[in-house]
Amino acid sequence: MLTKEEYKRYDRHIRLKEIGVEGQQKLKDATVLIIGAGGLGCPVSQYLAAAGVGHIILVDHDEVSISNLQRQIMFTTEDVGKPKAEVIQKRLNAMNPHVKVTTILKQFNKENALEIIAIADIVVDGTDNFSSRYLINDACVIQNKPLVSASIQGFDGQLSVFNYQDGPTYRCIFPNPPSAEEAPNCNEIGVVGAMVGVLGTMQATEVVKLITNVGKCLSGELLLINGLNMSFQTLRFKKNPKVANISTLGDYNFDFCAVPDDDIEITYSQLEELLTEEGTVLVDVRETYEREIDDIGGIHIPLADLEDSIDEIPTAKNVVFYCQSGKRSMMAVDIFKENALNSPNIFSLKGGMELL
Repeated sequence: MLTKEEYKRYDRHIRLKEIGVEGQQKLKDATVLIIGAGGLGCPVSQYLAAAGVGHIILVDHDEVSISNLQRQIMFTTEDVGKPKAEVIQKRLNAMNPHVKVTTILKQFNKENALEIIAIADIVVDGTDNFSSRYLINDACVIQNKPLVSASIQGFDGQLSVFNYQDGPTYRCIFPNPPSAEEAPNCNEIGVVGAMVGVLGTMQATEVVKLITNVGKCLSGELLLINGLNMSFQTLRFKKNPKVANISTLGDYNFDFCAVPDDDIEITYSQLEELLTEEGTVLVDVRETYEREIDDIGGIHIPLADLEDSIDEIPTAKNVVFYCQSGKRSMMAVDIFKENALNSPNIFSLKGGMELL
């Protein structure tokens, strides 16, 4: 039952004939799982907490970095280095004490996906990589949970609702992940912060509609948004039983922007040890403007130029690549392996400049 304070707090919801007291009670009784406490997770969690969703579960193992602040609006400069989910939990508790906020400070993976998703009524995908999107989709299908998904690149965004009432799934429109050649290059990906807010609030709207069972959700429809000209298009698609009917989780190691490798990734302290040895070459694969802000030395070859500039890297015992986050440097390792004539020990600086 709603308390007197809740009647006052949610007055503008209750006045809506589509929601009313019954709909607000449904919101209070609902449990929503948000996977990813970043650009999308911030506005989604904020609006769902304000709306009175009774239980919000945040899954994220990452910490706030200064590069997040351009678009992840729940964080401040003072939050850099703190766990994202815990910072959001604190903000949401202050915003609405009637909402229970649970954090899971673990990486969402194949081992825990089914167990985590089982406790939710609705799942929100706030991740930014193909491995997580396919894993979340497949786990939702197995657990029969509706999935509200969005993604953004640059000024473009897309939004849909998958696996709703036996409707189409993510794989029905994207059966397989893109190839390494088709996937966006980590060096080229950028995003307008405001567009993340647009897509996140739209995700929250779809969640509210699903909980209260009002309106028409985006099941079987992919909404495409072009922020440059503010145009909206809807692509309709149907369920494909050949790819939609999933009973077990598969292999999800197909991210092209850095799959962690303990044999290749090294910490900064390990790098310092290597630099004391003769024959260690450090290579910065970031863009020029990034290097002008800060660097730790070494030669500079942007990732896009690396394949054609392999011979600029001196013959050495150890070659260590670094970038801003550790993603591009992992790609540099692969490029170097494929094109270099010599065979030194090759490493990537884990976490890149963001962890220094």
